[in-house]
Amino acid sequence: MNLRSVDHHAASATLGAEISLRNLCVGYAEQDVLKNVDLDVRAGEFIALLGSSGCGKTTLLRALAGFVPVKSGTITVDGRDMHRIPPERRGMAKMFQSYALWPHMNAAQNIGYGLRLRNRSKAQIAERVQEMASLVGLGDLIHRRINELSGGQQQRVALARALAIDPPVLLLDEPLSNLDAGIRASMRHEIRNLQRRLGLTTVLVTHDREEAMSMADRVAILNQGRIAQVGTPEEVFHKPANPYVARFMGAGNSVCGRVVVAGECVELTLLDQTRRLPISGNGKPGVHFPDRVSGAVEILFQSDVARLGKSPDDCVALPGTVVQRSYLGSVYRHEVQLGQNRVMADSPEEVPIGSDVDVCVPATALRLFPAKSQTAVTGPEAATTAATHP
Repeated sequence: MNLRSVDHHAASATLGAEISLRNLCVGYAEQDVLKNVDLDVRAGEFIALLGSSGCGKTTLLRALAGFVPVKSGTITVDGRDMHRIPPERRGMAKMFQSYALWPHMNAAQNIGYGLRLRNRSKAQIAERVQEMASLVGLGDLIHRRINELSGGQQQRVALARALAIDPPVLLLDEPLSNLDAGIRASMRHEIRNLQRRLGLTTVLVTHDREEAMSMADRVAILNQGRIAQVGTPEEVFHKPANPYVARFMGAGNSVCGRVVVAGECVELTLLDQTRRLPISGNGKPGVHFPDRVSGAVEILFQSDVARLGKSPDDCVALPGTVVQRSYLGSVYRHEVQLGQNRVMADSPEEVPIGSDVDVCVPATALRLFPAKSQTAVTGPEAATTAATHP
């Protein structure tokens, strides 16, 4: 499918609507799922709701669509309060994880279903169905039954059905999770290109970090019903607001240390070594340390930035012992014992188990956060602590 060839669908102006959430609380019985959520989505923006299972992201999407009641707070679309507006009148189209296609209908009938409910004429429906089928690359497959289509083709039918009603807001509930890796990667780009061309305001729910970062203008990371951080993919990746966000963005390695803040630098002590390192800010590279508080810290970094070998001047070297290894295709990933902690680090060559090595981490890849106590908290407890005390 070549979206650039569909010139008659190039959007000259933004079709999408602005969305504003204020102090939004949603729950079932006595259990609150969303707690005082504030979020603004600009007209024509693509925003991803990212988080682990149970964090509230799907509930937030369903609240936007009008499928679950709101306990308190407001949802407005272009300034219009949605409190008493039923789902079918909110101007939103939702694409489900399961696609929710009618199996007894063919592709064309599924695409035109929403238009039928809106009492469009047969001629109008037929024209619009053909237009949408061409837009999403279905071609002459529109007369096939749903069970005769592949997963990727069914996904295109669901997308065409959602777009057929010209929605100013498109809600996507993990729409790519049922596709294999190859198709999923290509569909990310196709959906993103369509969204840009049509100017739709789009809200995507996903637990896939790569999917969110490759598709969205901004990412909202949720945990335990609250928004932990909102920002561009670059902001949440390079400048996580708390340990939970850092871990969710891939910084799974954790070691304990202490810092003394000295102006725009820190004196970082870990594994009986002390290094003076600059703090990042105002465009200057350095360690990420938003709190700037002297004392015990938890130091997080990603496996793919850590390397085994000699340490360049701009890296911190952590001595340890290889205890396990695995082959990832392009590199070997090694598990290394560093004092009381174990971390993952990569190397282009296999290093034997039991070898003494240096784990070298660029200073700019270090994420520093005050420890909960004199001993840095690691693992699931740290994620819980970060979510409740961002």
